[in-house]
Amino acid sequence: MNYRDYYEILGVNKNSDNAELKRAYRKLAMQYHPDQNPDDKKAEEKFKEINEAYQVLSDPDKRAHYDRLGSDYNRYQQGGGNPGGFNWGQYTQGGSPGGMNVDYEDLFGGDFSDFFSQIFGGMGGFGGGQRGRSARQPQKYETEMIVSLHEIYNGSTRQININDRKFEVKVPKGAKNGTKLRLKGAGPNQGDVYLILKVSPDPRFDLKGDKLYTEIKIDIYTAILGGEVKVPTLAGNIMLSIPAGTQSGRIFRLKGRGMPTINSKGKNSDLFANIIVEIPKEISPEEKEIFEQLAKSQNK
Repeated sequence: MNYRDYYEILGVNKNSDNAELKRAYRKLAMQYHPDQNPDDKKAEEKFKEINEAYQVLSDPDKRAHYDRLGSDYNRYQQGGGNPGGFNWGQYTQGGSPGGMNVDYEDLFGGDFSDFFSQIFGGMGGFGGGQRGRSARQPQKYETEMIVSLHEIYNGSTRQININDRKFEVKVPKGAKNGTKLRLKGAGPNQGDVYLILKVSPDPRFDLKGDKLYTEIKIDIYTAILGGEVKVPTLAGNIMLSIPAGTQSGRIFRLKGRGMPTINSKGKNSDLFANIIVEIPKEISPEEKEIFEQLAKSQNK
């Protein structure tokens, strides 16, 4: 198994805070997003790498576990060790407690590497909290299942193999971070298995509770004169009318363009679009002359 340098993939250093990680992730994810690179397999694989790296480094527990591995692996390499001889055993999450045997790729949605599955597969997985119960009562098991924003927007079905038994898991439209899905009798001795949903990061949207946010970048000319801009939604792009004089930081509320909510009879929450006005770093001599004339007119 080859070591993956998640910091290098995102182009950040090991001391980067969450804000720096998020900026780096969004920039790269937008660059390599499949929508921007249709039928480009290399871009698709790069996008998966970027997503995986952010999935780990944005999670405090996974990042701490990964940093311990990275520190020991670097010392091993500096000592002249052969990559094939490194002892991965102390870091891999081989086997689940309580006699559980699960294909972790099913829980990750198939978009994560073997390195991720081996190192993080068992973290927080299939823990039981029923020690004080009677031995006659089946134990409950819990594990994390990673889902995409699109899966909880549209609803989805996933097949999971536990102890060589296949189960169909239905992720309902409008599910949230922390939603628990019960697989009755899927564990040892007919114990129930609870899958705790964790929504993976998306380069275009932020999900905060029921509210969905996105950032829209516009040029200075559109900000001053007004115009129409394209806004991504989970159902496809729409056009938004930008009034003249729009300031950076203004938030537009797009009614019904956000997330569905369970038992809401088809109603969606709202999408909030935060406007970011981009100032050009370089301008032509002609543009500079025009801006200078405008500046002089303001000073009269």
